[in-house]
Amino acid sequence: MSRVGKLPIVLPDKVSVNIEKDNTVIVTGPLGQLKRKVDSDISIKIEDNSILVERPTEQKRHKSLHGLYRALINNMVEGVSKGFSIEQELVGVGYRVTCQGQNLELALGFSHAIIFQLPSEIKCEAKTERGSNPSLKLTSVDKQLVGQIAAKIRAIRPPEPYKGKGIRYRGEVVRRKAGKSAGK
Repeated sequence: MSRVGKLPIVLPDKVSVNIEKDNTVIVTGPLGQLKRKVDSDISIKIEDNSILVERPTEQKRHKSLHGLYRALINNMVEGVSKGFSIEQELVGVGYRVTCQGQNLELALGFSHAIIFQLPSEIKCEAKTERGSNPSLKLTSVDKQLVGQIAAKIRAIRPPEPYKGKGIRYRGEVVRRKAGKSAGK
């Protein structure tokens, strides 16, 4: 039995789940609505105040899909009730970030400013405080989307190992290298 797949998903207050004929799960909550198509072999049942994900056989494919869809549906339920957020910080002299609607303007030491267009599902918040690195907070109900966008932003200027400059996640530790003079 899949350890993740057999766990029931408890529905919080104000979260409703609807399962359509073509095995599409629609989760609606106070923060929004998410929709995902589930493989036709996996069955989803709503009992009491929880969701149960079940598989038909013990095939390797069914076992892997069992835990996967249980985790994805759990992330949907958590997203529409609490939401997900990722914080990043810009480490480097002159690095800045401003958020204007769905446009993110990044000054990362290039000869030009980088304009990054955010999807409409993501909300951004930029903070610049004296004495600390500029920070960016991305918030959304979709865990996969917010993680993907944060990874794309980080890929613009990943942290380098010599001075540690670049865009990093809050709390990320960058392993530093000594440089040229260490060999002598």
